[in-house]
Amino acid sequence: MAKSLLIDYSSFNISPQMIMESERKNNGRVIVSGVLQRAEAKNQNGRVYPKETLMREAKKYSEIQIAENRALGELDHPESSVVNLQNVSHNIKKIWWKGDDLMGTVEVLSTPSGNILKELLKAGVKLGISSRGMGSVEEIREGEGEGSLEVQPDFELVCWDFVSNPSTHGAFMAPVNESVNSLKVDKFEKVNNIINEMLCELTCKCSLPNRRNK
Repeated sequence: MAKSLLIDYSSFNISPQMIMESERKNNGRVIVSGVLQRAEAKNQNGRVYPKETLMREAKKYSEIQIAENRALGELDHPESSVVNLQNVSHNIKKIWWKGDDLMGTVEVLSTPSGNILKELLKAGVKLGISSRGMGSVEEIREGEGEGSLEVQPDFELVCWDFVSNPSTHGAFMAPVNESVNSLKVDKFEKVNNIINEMLCELTCKCSLPNRRNK
C-alpha cells in the first residue's frame, strides 16, 4: 500500500503562569510542556494511531532527532515530508508517555518563524500543534456504526508543527495572555497585523546597510 502524507492534531494546553515562569527561568526563552499526540483514540480526521506504532516512532524520534538536538518543527504545515529550515519555529527537547498521551517539552526558537510564533502566543491567538508523517491507513468497521482509519505499521513520524486552524476539537494551545480576550479585534486581522509588522521590521533591518552604502 502506497504511503501518503498524514497530518493529525492533538491538544497542547499551557497556562500564562507556565509562560511567565519559563521566561523568568530561561532568560526570556519560552519552553512549555503538553500533549503532542494521542494513541488509540479516533480523531476528527477519522484516524486512529495504534500505541505500538506510535511508541516505536516516538522512541526512534527521541533517540535520533531529540538526542542530536534537531527535533525541529515549522510554523504551519507544508505539503512536504521534509522539514524546511527556513520556516523552523521550535525544537522539541523531550518526549515521554502518560497513559495513551505522548507528552513533550517544546522550546520556541529565536528564528523569524519562532519570533512570529512567540508574538502570536503573546497576543492571545489560539494555535494548535499537530503531527506530520508518512504512512498508509486501513479502514476498520465495527458493527453498523461509522468506521475509522487505522494507521498502519509503515507509519514514519516526521515532526510536530504549530498550526493556525486545527481540525480536531480541542487541539489548541492556550492563550499566553488572557487579558487580550477583551480586545474587540477580529482574530484573523490580528494575526495578519502581527505578521506584517514583524516582516516589515525584518525588511527594514536588512535594508539598513544598503542605505548607508548609498
